[in-house]
Amino acid sequence: MWDFIIIGGGILGMSTAMQLKQAYPDKRMLVVEKESGPAQHQTGHNSGVIHAGVYYTPGSLKAKFCLEGNRATREFCDQHNVSYDICGKLLVATNSLEKQRMEALWERTAANGLEREWLEAGELKEREPNITGVAGILVPSSGIVNYAEVTRAMAAEFERLGGEISYGSCVTGLEERTEEVVVDTSNGSFVSRYLVSCSGLMADRVIRMLGKEPGFTICPFRGEYYLLPERLNQIVNHLIYPIPDPNMPFLGVHLTRMIDGTVTVGPNAVLALKREGYRKQDMSLGDMRQMFTHTGVLKVLGKHLKPGLFEMKNSLYKRGYLELVRKYCPSLKAEDLTPYPAGVRAQAVSNDGKLVDDFLFVNTKRTVNVGNAPSPAATSAIPIGAHIVEQVKAQLSW
Repeated sequence: MWDFIIIGGGILGMSTAMQLKQAYPDKRMLVVEKESGPAQHQTGHNSGVIHAGVYYTPGSLKAKFCLEGNRATREFCDQHNVSYDICGKLLVATNSLEKQRMEALWERTAANGLEREWLEAGELKEREPNITGVAGILVPSSGIVNYAEVTRAMAAEFERLGGEISYGSCVTGLEERTEEVVVDTSNGSFVSRYLVSCSGLMADRVIRMLGKEPGFTICPFRGEYYLLPERLNQIVNHLIYPIPDPNMPFLGVHLTRMIDGTVTVGPNAVLALKREGYRKQDMSLGDMRQMFTHTGVLKVLGKHLKPGLFEMKNSLYKRGYLELVRKYCPSLKAEDLTPYPAGVRAQAVSNDGKLVDDFLFVNTKRTVNVGNAPSPAATSAIPIGAHIVEQVKAQLSW
């Protein structure tokens, strides 16, 4: 009998497991993960940005956890010798409409308590000679890290404290009983007093295994990246972001200085036809059936049909993708965009057809389940884990 089982070996699962073990060092804890190691999905396929909290609604969990997570991530990396770089982020407006939208972001950054600096065109060019814009906002606390490495460090700390991890254990069934939860996996069944699930792209399915209707379904969006050639590793000094369209849920194609010194371009946001579909040709009839028969998903796709088709076109034609980044970095050419692995983000869509914008938890008597964990979930992993630990504490009856 385990005291706690945590489903999911991504950064949220490992952060939660580590902090639960710190809170209850004498309790038996097990992480079950279907892959052969940690951070195999969203955690290991993202931009690696340590976000500052620019975009998020003041007072939201996103805003709160991102601000706390930025600091906590750096502290964790310092303690566990994980490399990171606080290189700062520049949001660049390329026309008058974007500058107007940038003014709203300027107010939001103030409401979220961020240090920032307004740059006019000349100051922007001085900071970033290869970037063109009419104005920009510099957010110095943004940075870059390898979140897979952070997750491995969390897993190592969890095991050092006495926790156990079962890799290659795909959850096939769950049963919540009066005094325990039974977790059936491809490696056998485990019984625990309490359960936490951080299941990412499979979050809604795990909740349904518990016999509970989550109120949403996961809609996967593939984020495709390109890598710039080594000769362009110094093309930017900061992370370069466009000014996002407030009517769209994603941030747009950006230039990211990676922790290994390379620079990536991306991501876009293309509807994926498989929950773990990292390649354009990946598709799952089961995943597609669930997605295209869900009323909420159909409403979202209908509402965003035009931008969705635009994203799909740019996914298929590199030059369209290139024009998105050439708006602010005009020196780039099509041959500069070389292949790089894509990621798939889990976006919860409510049954009434809304994109769930904030972190969402669905709990039962003996379980705490992360339903929606969009960006900045990796940045926020430590405060999210602490939040989950507090929810678990409220359930405990030993």
